[in-house]
Parts: sequence; C-alpha cells; structure tokens
Amino acid sequence: MQPSPIKQSPQLEYEQRLESRASKVRALTKQSDLYSNLRGFVFLAAVAILMASTIWGLFSLQLIWLPILTFILLIILHARCVRRLRQARLAEAYYRTSLDRLNDQWVDVRPTGEEFFDPQHMYAGDLDLLGRGSLFQLMCSARTKLGEETLARWLLSPASTKEIKERQQAVEELRNELDFREELELLEAEVHNDIEQTHLSEWVQQPLTTIPAPLQWASVIMGIFAACTVISWMLSYTGIAPICVAIIIQVCLLFFIGPRIRELLNQTDEVRNGLAVLSDVLSLIEQRQFEAPHLKAIVSALETDGIPPSQSIAQLRRQIQGLNNCFRNQFSAPLAILLGIPFHYVYAIQRWIIHIGPHCPDWLSAVGEFEALCSLAGYAYEHPEDPFPEIIESEVGPCLEATELGHPLIPLKEVVRNDVTLNADNRLLMISGSNMSGKSTLMRTVGTNFVLAMIGAPVRAAKFTVSPMQAGTAMRVQDSLQQGASLFYQSVARLSAVVHLADDPMPVLFLLDEILQGTNSHDRRIGAQSVIETLIERGGIGIVTTHDLALTEITTQFGNQAKNVHFEDQLIDGEMTFDYRMRPGIVEHSNALELMKMMGIELKALSTESDQKKV
Repeated sequence: MQPSPIKQSPQLEYEQRLESRASKVRALTKQSDLYSNLRGFVFLAAVAILMASTIWGLFSLQLIWLPILTFILLIILHARCVRRLRQARLAEAYYRTSLDRLNDQWVDVRPTGEEFFDPQHMYAGDLDLLGRGSLFQLMCSARTKLGEETLARWLLSPASTKEIKERQQAVEELRNELDFREELELLEAEVHNDIEQTHLSEWVQQPLTTIPAPLQWASVIMGIFAACTVISWMLSYTGIAPICVAIIIQVCLLFFIGPRIRELLNQTDEVRNGLAVLSDVLSLIEQRQFEAPHLKAIVSALETDGIPPSQSIAQLRRQIQGLNNCFRNQFSAPLAILLGIPFHYVYAIQRWIIHIGPHCPDWLSAVGEFEALCSLAGYAYEHPEDPFPEIIESEVGPCLEATELGHPLIPLKEVVRNDVTLNADNRLLMISGSNMSGKSTLMRTVGTNFVLAMIGAPVRAAKFTVSPMQAGTAMRVQDSLQQGASLFYQSVARLSAVVHLADDPMPVLFLLDEILQGTNSHDRRIGAQSVIETLIERGGIGIVTTHDLALTEITTQFGNQAKNVHFEDQLIDGEMTFDYRMRPGIVEHSNALELMKMMGIELKALSTESDQKKV
C-alpha cells in the first residue's frame, strides 16, 4: 500500500503551524498583560471611590459596586485568557518538538518504554525496540499508559496478516489528521509518571468493598435526620442539641464503616490518577466518525448502555474526588461527616463498579488500540516516502524481499540503502566483511523493518514484501559475571533459544551476528553449520555474519539456497572509509591490523620456526 499524497512536506507544515501557534501566544500574552493592568487600575479605582466616599464624602458608597463587579468580570476574562494562553504555549511546544523530531533530535523527548523491556525477549534488545533512542521512543505519542502498553506489545509480538492489513487501513485514514493528533496531544493531564489508567482495569475486577445493608439504611436515615436538624436550627425551630445527637450517631456509624471506607480510599488513590485524560481521550474518540473497519470496531466497543464512556469515567472521577474531599479537605470534611455524605459517595462508587465496571476492560483496550494507531499514524505522516509493506501468505515458503532498505533510526540524510532477498530459493545470506563496515547494521535494518511491517507501520524501503514470520536474533551477546556465564555459554544459550523457536509451525527469520564467537575455529565451523542447517530444515530464512572466513564455506552445503555477500572498506590517504554497500561474494581482506595501527598500536612481525632455531 503506497502512502496517500499530502499537500506539502511535514517540515513545511510543521513550520507554518509553529508560526501560527507562536503568533497566537504573542497575542494572548499581550491580552493577558492588558487584563492584569486593567485589574490593577480597577482595584485602584475601587480604593479611590472608597476613600472619596468615606473620608471626603464626594460619592455615595454604593458606587463601590461598579468597580467590584468590573473586577470580578476581569478575573473571569483573565482566567479564560490564561487557559487559552496555556493551550497555545503547549501547541507551540508540540510543534517545536515535532520539528526537532524531523531534524533527528528526538531522543529523551518522548517516553522510552523501558519499563516494558524484557531481557529474555527474542529480539527486542538486539533491534533497539525499547529504551532510550529506541523505535518506541521515536514513534510513541500516547497520552495514557494504555496506549504505551499497546504499542510496546505490538512491537514485541507480530500480528496476523488480517490484523496488519486492518491497521494499515486505519493508519492511512489517521495519517493526515494533524488537527486531531494535536488536540489529543494537548489534553491536560497529570505528571506523566502518574498516569496509570491500567489500575482501573485491575480495580474493577477486585472483590467489591461492600457495606452491610442495615448500616446503609442507617446512614441514609441519619443523613436525612442531620440535614433536618441543621435546617431546623437555622430557622430557630430547635436548639443545638439535635445537631449534637446527629454528630454522635454519625461518628458511631463512621466507627463501624470507617475501615471499609479507608480501604476504598486506598484503592481509589491509584485509580484516580489519569482518569481525567482518559475521559478526554474517550470523548475525542466518541466524537469522530471513521471509515476504516478497525477504527469503526474501536468506536463500536465504546457503545454501551447509551451512556458515553467518557461521561461514565468522568462521573467516577467526580465520585472519587468527592469521597477524598470528605476526609482530606479541612473545610468541607466537618459538614460532609455531619450529613453522612461519605456514605453516599461509597454507595455511588459501588453502583458504578457493579453496573459500569464490567465494560471497563473493553473501553481501556479500545483506548490503547486507538492511541497506538495514532502513534503509527504520526510516524507515517512524518515519513511520507516510506510505503506500507505488502503482506503475503506465501504457499512456497517464507519471504522477505526489500528494495533500497534503510534503517529507520538512522537520520535520513545519512542512511545507506541495500537490497535484501530472502525466500524459498535464497534462504541464507552469509555476510563477511571488515570491522565497522556495516554487517550488524544491515541485520538490524532487516529486523527493525520486519518489526515495523508486522505492526502495520510503513517501512523504510522503496518496496518491501514479507510473509508472516517470527523473529529470532543473536547479536548483542555478552558474558555475565552475576550469572557466572562466559561469552561462549551465553552465545550457545541464545542460539538454543532461536533453534527452539523454529519448533513452532510459523517460520523463523533468524539474524545471527558473529555466530559462536568465543570458541576455536574448528568447533565454531561445526557448531555454526549445525545451527544453520537446523533452522533452514525447519523452514527458516535469515542472515549470518562472521569475521571467520572459514564459515563462508558453509554456503556450499546449501547450493543455490545460500549466498555469500560482503561489506568492505577502503584506505585512502591513511584514513579508513566505508560505503556500507553490500556486494556479492566473500570479502578479500581484513582491516583489523590497519585499525590497530591507526589507534597507535605497534605491530611486530611474528618469527618463523627457522628464525627461532638460529637464535
């Protein structure tokens, strides 16, 4: 699927929008300053009228109401202006960040997704999917943890062909919705680390904190009685004694019900963080009409009982906040306890959990899906040259064919593209080459674009065709002092995991960097050939890199199904250069000794056996 045409480049569009928002900030700043000055002037006018009427008797004191009402009006108008100014500044910052991202200055700006990283995952660490400078950080624009978790889950597990194509359609529809994504980005929320909407799904499935029916009725009756005593006292029908009786009874009720209320408060403390932005996100989704089937399914999941989920979530937030104010607000707490208001909030929250709670998991899942799709749509908009991959169900075997393939995390002006073909006729690419020549980068380029294809995102290539597969990598293998594991042991353990991955019916895309490093050449040759043969016999395709040229002979075991390719370097005027282009055949020289010389290491010639005898 080719990207739909856009009116102008993302760079130009962002620059125009930034100037528009910056102009609005300047105008609103002047307006805010004007309101501040007017408030000061009106205040001085009120003081002048007060002094003139009370000291000199020049005016009637009733004129003081004119500046007071004007001052109140200015406060309201100024507050409204300040809110608009805050939104305008957020919009300005949003587009500055967007431009920085287009200029490859996006690291440390968005969440890293590091909390979702699993060191045992088969390719997340090797392909820089999560963490600082990762694919997740480049793509994620979610406002809730729900969206972050969904995007991370997509990155870590390939989708089915049907799901991928549905996501592609949804992303294509959302791609040019800049105003919508801006509105979503500018929703006011708490500090990002406190946004934990995922607690809501867990909370509604916990055992319900209930209050016995007799105590419920008693609290309702006593609340009515307390209200009547207060009204009667205010109208001078009764004295203070009935109010004191009501207070004593309410305190006794709190003594019995208090532990359950405190338990509910502790539970809701975690739940309420993030409810505001969750309600706003739901409201935005509810207001839109979509054409893509996947987006329609998300909206349909939100249609329950005729009440918009955004209103239900907002209702829960008000109830939780009200219950907190009953005990943690020193001004409202005495009256709330006297009238038994905490009991009513408890009953309201209980009813919400019973009637609305069962729908929450579906709502939260829908929000996560939508935000993840918006993240992919933003990425697609900012990379208009990147096409959607063609997903095929290959009957003759696995397939990954790419033309002009580049790494999505490398700046566009620096990326070097190569063609890669892996299919039933060409199952193995054995890459040899010099240090730093680009072997490992090519494998990560293949793997990262494969992940993009499997989540429904555009890929950095002129053309990309792939069939559903699972990936297994062994690249950044290190020894572990804590586990007492050597480099070779860790390499074997990782290869074993990749081989066992091939036990599943779905084919494996294997990417093995410097296979079995840490052992001698003889054992390495036998072990590497055994691993590769097993993976290919079980229907896998993949890439293997090596410095050991003896391993390049493995390709002869597979005939035309395996090819040797290489990367090389050039030494020009004492400086080593790389073009990062993949070439057919085996590399003919190594740059290890030249690198050592360039780093100032003196190399000595090895003495031969005859020279040693002469000594």
